[in-house]
Amino acid sequence: MAKRITINPITRLEGHGKIEIFLDDKGDVENAYFQVPELRGFEQFCVDRPADEMPRITTRICGVCPMAHHMAATKTLDDLFHVEPTPTARKIRELLYSIFMVEDHTLHFVYLGGPDFVVGPDAPATERNILGVIGKVGLEAAGKVIDTRKRLRAIITNIGGKIIHPVFGLPGGVSKGITEEEREEIVKVAKDTVEFAQFLLKLFDDVVLKNKTYVDLIVGDIYKHNTYYMGMVDENNHVNFYDGELRVVSPGGKEIAKFKAQDYLEHIAEHVEPWSYIKFPYLKAIGWKGFVDGEESGVYRVAPLARLNASDGMATPLAQSEYERMFDTLGGKPVHNTLAFHWARLVEALYAAERMLELAADPELTGTNIRNIPTATPDEGIGVVEAPRGTLFHHYQTDKDGILTGVNLIVATVNNSAAMCMSIKKAASGLIKGGNVSEGLLNMVEMAFRAYDPCLACATHSLPGEMPLEVNLYDSNKNLIRTIKRD
Repeated sequence: MAKRITINPITRLEGHGKIEIFLDDKGDVENAYFQVPELRGFEQFCVDRPADEMPRITTRICGVCPMAHHMAATKTLDDLFHVEPTPTARKIRELLYSIFMVEDHTLHFVYLGGPDFVVGPDAPATERNILGVIGKVGLEAAGKVIDTRKRLRAIITNIGGKIIHPVFGLPGGVSKGITEEEREEIVKVAKDTVEFAQFLLKLFDDVVLKNKTYVDLIVGDIYKHNTYYMGMVDENNHVNFYDGELRVVSPGGKEIAKFKAQDYLEHIAEHVEPWSYIKFPYLKAIGWKGFVDGEESGVYRVAPLARLNASDGMATPLAQSEYERMFDTLGGKPVHNTLAFHWARLVEALYAAERMLELAADPELTGTNIRNIPTATPDEGIGVVEAPRGTLFHHYQTDKDGILTGVNLIVATVNNSAAMCMSIKKAASGLIKGGNVSEGLLNMVEMAFRAYDPCLACATHSLPGEMPLEVNLYDSNKNLIRTIKRD
């Protein structure tokens, strides 16, 4: 008899979701769904509020991605009020954003994705967590992770005002400058952070790349999709998190679009399904063809691996060397293997650390001209940054007094929603055969979405903001025969 499996709650990600797996009479996977059962309402309840509140309101969307929303909102206000930030303000913004990126990527690798590799995908569930990771890597390495994140978060708190809900971004600049004494301290932390990022890559080498089982998983077919990729690049087509144009490449690696944030509606549309509150963006020029990959499908991917695929390289030397090593090892660009997102994430962490050091060493960082006061009448603004989880769009429309009349947010995780659904189904189909379902196999199904580092709290916004997971297993008559839940 056919079966139905439900994984609810899914774990080690931000937000709330569940996985439904339907088996046929042979016990093989007939279909699988990655569902987001909460509704996000930020676009609606922000309407009728002053636009200049958005950098403080949108940080409440998520406690993990507040800096990304704060920065996207601040850049959107620049556009809305037709004002450019001063050179010093721009560097302060990018400095804090680089610190946020390396800190956030570390969080995912060590706490969320790392247990699957460091502890093992089929290890007991009670060990696949941060304590299991500490048991494997030792207290000294764990202390290094904790100390580095503590020092980085202290800088964000000092300059940004708050670590969870920063308040320093203003249209045309920032609210607080950096003193020479603070700059010198940031240089010290940045140098240590570059070494720390290299340490993480060495750990990935030792634990993952030297383990044939893990390498076979990464390059195998069950975690692979040939899709389009999108990411922000600078004038040299190098990865950039803060500013630049958006570049889209085909599954074959050919550039098919490069556009400014203000033109995003010409390139991206959103599909909806009745079984999930999350939307499914796709490339307008290609069209929505369903949950399929390939040149004919408009499904695209964002976030670390997509950014590296969509770029021609990294703007800093050590990260560029790691970029080349990754693609050389995995057979060249583009890499379609979903689990390679973990490796790409660490390459980006090294870039963020190097960029942090470059900016901290810049004497203009301590300039006192930190804001251009906006004088133009607001009307419409669009801002974009590369969040840890992908490209993040904010789009506001206001009346002449700056009161919001329309808000649209395409949150980073949403860009990957179609790909995550496809990844769940392909992994489940490849792993579950003849009705044989173990807890370890279900965790390997979860690994398919965990590589994207999704933040469903951002994508839909649920209260109280927890991220449990549920997997339901159904038979061919759609009868629920098994549920696995984690709180």
